[in-house]
This record gives sequence, structure tokens and C-alpha cells, in this order.
Amino acid sequence: MTVLAWVLGIVQIFGILSAVRAVMSSRTSQGAIAWSIALVAFPWVSLPLFWIFGKRKFEGYVIQRRSALAQANPVARRAYESLRDRGLLVTTEHAEKLPFERLAKLPFTTGNDAQLLVDGEAAYHSILNGIDRATHYVLIQFYIFHDDEIGRLFQQKMIERARAGVRVCFLYDEIGSHDLPRKCIKELAAGGVVVQSFHTVGGRANRFQINFRNHRKIVVVDGRQAWVGGLNVGDEYLGRDPKIGYWRDTHLHMQGPVVQAVQTAFFEDWHWASDELIELDWDPQPSPNGARRAMLSLASGPADDLETCTLFFVALINAAKSRLWIASPYFVPDEQFITAVQLAALRGVDVRILFPKESDNLLAGLSIWSYLEELESTGVEFYQYTKGFMHQKVTLIDDRSCTIGTANFDNRSFRLNFEITMGVADADLAGQVKQMLEEDFRNAQRITAADFRARSFAFRFAARAARLASPVQ
Repeated sequence: MTVLAWVLGIVQIFGILSAVRAVMSSRTSQGAIAWSIALVAFPWVSLPLFWIFGKRKFEGYVIQRRSALAQANPVARRAYESLRDRGLLVTTEHAEKLPFERLAKLPFTTGNDAQLLVDGEAAYHSILNGIDRATHYVLIQFYIFHDDEIGRLFQQKMIERARAGVRVCFLYDEIGSHDLPRKCIKELAAGGVVVQSFHTVGGRANRFQINFRNHRKIVVVDGRQAWVGGLNVGDEYLGRDPKIGYWRDTHLHMQGPVVQAVQTAFFEDWHWASDELIELDWDPQPSPNGARRAMLSLASGPADDLETCTLFFVALINAAKSRLWIASPYFVPDEQFITAVQLAALRGVDVRILFPKESDNLLAGLSIWSYLEELESTGVEFYQYTKGFMHQKVTLIDDRSCTIGTANFDNRSFRLNFEITMGVADADLAGQVKQMLEEDFRNAQRITAADFRARSFAFRFAARAARLASPVQ
């Protein structure tokens, strides 16, 4: 009994100390109140949950990143001067670009080209061809990497390039790729590929923090070409999983100085994971076909001082004048996004939300229904994609701007995951995205608040209850 009393007392003390930490570090007052009450009243249950889900920042990475960038600063300065001297910086007359540049800590560049890659067949074909043409280095990073047919093809291509004398670096998230066999990793390493997990639980402060994940999907070849988008590596992304069926996704192939910005994200992640500052080509070159698209690369994550991803998308919504189309497999926004979207609709903006009818995430699939009444009342329209599972992360703003990247429209992507989003200020590419999304809307059905009210009480209750878990979805 004495031992039990001591254990209970120690757990209670840890609960109180953790409650103090929650008060000091929680993002919202609601979160601070909820954690504090739970930690003091039910420490046996809430303490493990707080250690896993309660932290707001990914500790250690930001220190490593500052160290890495400090050493790379002379290179960064030369790259910036080269962009300026070649006329590849977007001029200051575009005043609306300022907050986005400050968030990205990188400039908008011109002299870029970008190609939309719709679905897995087109994206994988483009990426694998790019890897085949690599002469100096290949940087590959995915959240999910499966050891299936397409995964083994990627492995084969990586080994072929490595044996040809090309430096190949492969970075994966150990949570997203938890089923990647050790045999696969050993074969890649034996073939000359440098393999590294992101090390999500690296450092004593992050030992239990499986809540933070690196959700980026990046491929860079020779510092001249880059690919970013929604596709991981797996047969299901080609529609080969009979349970999921057709998979709708979007990737982006880029050339030009924006590639240097994309590889900066990989450079930072690799340094955190391996403690190595890899040597890369930092000489920005315009796209070979002379295209002049203005583009920005926004790498965001829980190590940022600001809520970078949140601020970026709120600024985009506020900038919309005529059109705001959002395509996301998981639409679970918090109050500030709800307010911004409502205000956009009240300004007369055509606001549409496109999401899959069949979701692979039960909570997210239920939660979105709970937003219908409050958003539809201001003119927001909701569409369910019915042709298959839609996984793209795309926004279209007016007729001039769009984003394509890895961030979903939920709290996890905005605050808990490492993400990368490509911002494009180019009417031509925005027009292509518009045509792409119009085709998606033709394969979708509109749902309304009346549809939600017509569902059973059990479904409506489940939708609103699921929304309560939005902070960790």
C-alpha cells in the first residue's frame, strides 16, 4: 500500500507539472483547459496521451536547420545574387507576394516551367524518366513507400543510377512507411543508395512524439528538375487496390530556379535525419524552354516559429476575389479557416469544396458533414467526388493563381506534419488547373445541408462527435 501511494503521488505530480506545461504551450485556450483538467483529474490516462499528442513543436529540428543554413549562407547569397542578376526574381510590383515570401523565407522566382501530372501513371512515368536521365544526383523523399510492384520499380531505378556513379539519397518517414521491409532497405544500401529514415522520434524531447510526421513527397534530379504533389509510392496510387479502386491525384513537374527552393526542403530534412550537409548544385538556372512562370516553394512544419502553413492558406483565401476552389481528401478546418471561407463567400467569391465520397479516414469522412450548415449559409458549395478516391491537394484562386502540394486542409497538415506546397502565380497554369478541376466536378455530386439533415440522428451525432477530434485528425 505504501508503494502504491508513492506511485499514485508521483503520477499526480507529473500530471500537475504537465498541466502547467500545457497552460504555457498550448496553441489555444480551449486546448490548455482541456489538457489541464484531464492531466490533473485523470493523470493515469491523460499523461501518455499528452506525451504523444500534446506537444506543439518538433524540438531540435529548428536548431539543426538554423545551423545548416548558417553554414550554407554564402551559397544562398550567391544563388540570390545570381537570380537577381539574371532577372529571375519577381519584381516588387507584385505587392501581394510579400507575406508569402516572408513565410517561405524564399523569394518568388520567374523563369520556371511546370507541368501538371494528373494521376499516378503520368506522375510515375515522368519521375522515373527523370531519374533515368540523372547525371549527378537524385534526391527522393516520400511519406509512404511500399515494397510492391511500383515500389520495386523505383528501387530498381535508384540502384541503376547509383551503380552508374550518380549519388542517390532516399529519405522516408518511418511512421508512414512502417511496413517497408528491412530487406528492401538493405538491398538499396547494398546497391549504393544512401537510405535514411526521417527520424521522427529523434532526440530525447521527441522520443514519444509519433504525432509529428514528414508528409513531404519530393524528387529532385541534378538540381534542375523537381516533382512535388500528392502521390506516394505504392500500387494503390495506380488504382491497383481493389478495395480502393480508381485513385485521383495530382503531381507537379518543375524546371527552373524554383527547383533550388524545393531541394532546400530536402536539404533541411536530410540534415536533421543524418546530421550530414550534403553537397548540392545551388546555381539556379531558368527553364530550358524559356517559360516564365512565377513560382514559390513553401516548406512548412511543426519546427517553424510561426504557423507557416496556416498563415499561407489563410492569406490565399483572403486574397481570392472571384474564385476559390479547394480540392482536399480531408477537409477538417478550424475556426479561423471557417471564418475566412465564409468571408470569401460573402464577398461574392465562388467557393467550392471538393472531397471524396469514399474516404480512407473515417473521422475525416464524417467530420466534413458537420461543416455543411454553417458554410453553406454563406454560399459555400460542397461536392463529393464519386469516380473513385480523390487524394489531390489543390487550390485555385481566381484565374491567376493555384497551389499544388502535400498539405491537406486539416489541422495535421497545418500544424503537425512537415509539408511542402508549390504556389504558382501564372494565368496559363491556373487555367489548366481550372480545366482539370472542372472535369473533377463533372465526376462529382453536390451535397447540401438538407442532405445532412436528412441523415439519421446517429449519423449526424457521429459527424459532430468526429469533429471534436479535429486537432489530431
